[in-house]
Amino acid sequence: MKHLLSAIILGLAIIVAAKVVSQPVQPAMITVTGQAEVDTLPQIAYFSATVSELNADKDTAVNQVNSAMDTLITAVKTFGIDDSDIKTQQASVYEVDEGGPEIMIFPPQPRQQGWQASNSIEITLRDIEKASALTDLLNGSGATSVSGPSFTMDDTADLEIQLLTEAIADAKEKAQTTAQAAGRRLGKVITVSESGNVMPLYYRGMEAAVGSVDVAVPAPIEPGTQTSSKTVTVVFELR
Repeated sequence: MKHLLSAIILGLAIIVAAKVVSQPVQPAMITVTGQAEVDTLPQIAYFSATVSELNADKDTAVNQVNSAMDTLITAVKTFGIDDSDIKTQQASVYEVDEGGPEIMIFPPQPRQQGWQASNSIEITLRDIEKASALTDLLNGSGATSVSGPSFTMDDTADLEIQLLTEAIADAKEKAQTTAQAAGRRLGKVITVSESGNVMPLYYRGMEAAVGSVDVAVPAPIEPGTQTSSKTVTVVFELR
């Protein structure tokens, strides 16, 4: 009986020891954040232009808008904008009737009646050095209203890689400094997570109605710069 009890105790001890040995030992770790930031020039600029007409006759209003927009698009293409960078935003026609009880407003506002037709396009300018020239062209065209330029980035893939590389290098430098101060050595990377991205910078430029700008004076356009950033959180092993 004693021999049986001893055998059972020994077997349990072996099982417990095996479980203890089989459980991996968690390595010492250090978590740090790394950051990278860079200022860049915008790559493209967006413009929008609208042609609108009010006429008592619906077909006349539509035809006037179509003719003026066709002339505008031709001028934009002659300027050097590719077909793929001209996009219709909206085309509409609706009846306007401001009849009804008179509202006492001073100075009196004219009441509009008839058909309102409009057509708006968005233009992508890929050479931002021509932003001032395109602004002048649009303001001197048959457009009823013009807005832009709105500057932003286009292809950010290389910039994303650059920021991520620099952010991880910053995190590693911080981790090495901390490890040396603690009398330890830096081990392998365990996990990496990132946040932040390349954010577009929109600069709203001139917005005007036709006839309100003297296009003999070039529009002063300054694209400015864009600040893009990336933050990473890296977990390193400590040895």
